[in-house]
Amino acid sequence: MALLLRFPTHNSSLSFFLSTPTHKPPLASLSQPLGRRKSSAKCSAVSDVKAAPPVLDGKDEGEGDDHKVLVGPSSEEERRGERVVADYDWTQEWYPLYLAQDLPDDAPLGLNVFDKQVVLYRDGNGHLRCYEDRCPHRLAKLSEGQLIDGRLECLYHGWQFEEGKCVKIPQLPADAKIPRSACLRTYEVRDSQGVIWVWMCQKTPPNLDKLPWFENFARPGFRDISTTHELPYDHSILLENLMDPAHVPISHDRTDWSAKREDAQPLRFEVTERTDRGFAGWWGKATDEPPKNFLRLEAPCVLQNNREIVDEKGEKHYFTGLFLCRPTGQGKSMLIVRFGGTKRSPLAKLFPQWYFHQNAGKVFEQDMGFLSSQNEILIKEKVPTKELYLNLKSSDTWVAEYRRWMDKVGHGMPYHFGHSTISLPKEPAVVEHAPAGLVAGISASLPAKGGIGTMHAPNLANRYFRHVIHCKACRSIVKAFQAWKNALSAMALALASLAILVSGRQWKAILLVSATVCSAGAYGCSAAVALNTTNFIRTHRRL
Repeated sequence: MALLLRFPTHNSSLSFFLSTPTHKPPLASLSQPLGRRKSSAKCSAVSDVKAAPPVLDGKDEGEGDDHKVLVGPSSEEERRGERVVADYDWTQEWYPLYLAQDLPDDAPLGLNVFDKQVVLYRDGNGHLRCYEDRCPHRLAKLSEGQLIDGRLECLYHGWQFEEGKCVKIPQLPADAKIPRSACLRTYEVRDSQGVIWVWMCQKTPPNLDKLPWFENFARPGFRDISTTHELPYDHSILLENLMDPAHVPISHDRTDWSAKREDAQPLRFEVTERTDRGFAGWWGKATDEPPKNFLRLEAPCVLQNNREIVDEKGEKHYFTGLFLCRPTGQGKSMLIVRFGGTKRSPLAKLFPQWYFHQNAGKVFEQDMGFLSSQNEILIKEKVPTKELYLNLKSSDTWVAEYRRWMDKVGHGMPYHFGHSTISLPKEPAVVEHAPAGLVAGISASLPAKGGIGTMHAPNLANRYFRHVIHCKACRSIVKAFQAWKNALSAMALALASLAILVSGRQWKAILLVSATVCSAGAYGCSAAVALNTTNFIRTHRRL
């Protein structure tokens, strides 16, 4: 059942990619409309630097042609000034918390879903546990604690918890019982296809029918490269960016083997499905007949691009770009990226996994300036995107569809920015504290680049903090390269010293050549560390 409300009018590369999780759409309910837009100045675009057309009676001569290039109303209800709203509760959804392979073995992990703080860990039996991230004693963050024999210990006073119940209080008299109220609020979690998901509602049992399942990832021979990134902008801005193939040739020019600036062109979009839980459709080059890529957005924030390719032998291969987005607070989000397929390029096999991880970090850094400023403007202007965006049919159809879907369900979220409606955050942004320790303390007081230990600074503009600390493989690689750099530097110094001391020419030459090789190796290791921890900066920027 749906209700109508009348309201005033006002890559990473996606170049390849049909499987989708299916859910039942929920019932519909009521949402708040937004008021009329403010009047704005009109302007006209000039093509090929030719003479601008004259302005008659305050109107652009070509204004009537805008509908040919801009995305228009998507339904009869929207044309009549009505909006379909759906019954939606953001807590009754599964959110991607973390890659199972990267969950720490020896410590609890603090994470956010919107403004809710949770702590995640594996107990002594290897079972996943997730609770509200605060101790019932004096509200200290349990994620700052430790694991003792599989039990979660708060490091403030040493209270220990097992299966959500307090089992030890060091300060309690020996003949006293632990209060029954000394327990934790529990969140249900599931490990599905290598991703840990959390059900955020504590009032209703988890709906397993809503737990996403991706058919391509279950196919024989399917392999993927998965990375996690923490990003300094809202999850809706992030999803917009990920469903926008038009920006890839420009923003990510020459970042990999496919993105080239000269390939920017009109694209074709065909919406095939609109439900209360998202939308789906085909897209590709304007010349593709039919379009070859299939995109699906599924509530709450799962985006996938799929493509099937039949090779010369008639064998079908499946490729997927999967983006699992989690809102982590106002102006913050965390993203799990999974690119994979049943066939892998031979060239890709030559590169180590950490190379693809750092390249993904570079891609997000290329977009970061645009998206952060976009986030700031949305918060500042306090109007829906209809008042601010110029969505082109040939590039921005998915963006318009996404914001219209937010109109449907945004009333059930802590805040949202829709096409025609907005709901600003009611709670102030959560200010995260800096991690403890000497290095972290020094780092937090210094700029993001330069200074002692700054790659450990709690700054989302820092690649180490955004990705490496969330990735076991990259942490191990960085440590290994640092150890080899130190060892090779020491060897180079020792060999050079020996070359000074020895008298024979032949031995001098051998030692100096060896020292040079060790120095080159140390430089290579240093370069690899920098590749994993140093941000991409566009060369045209003045520094």
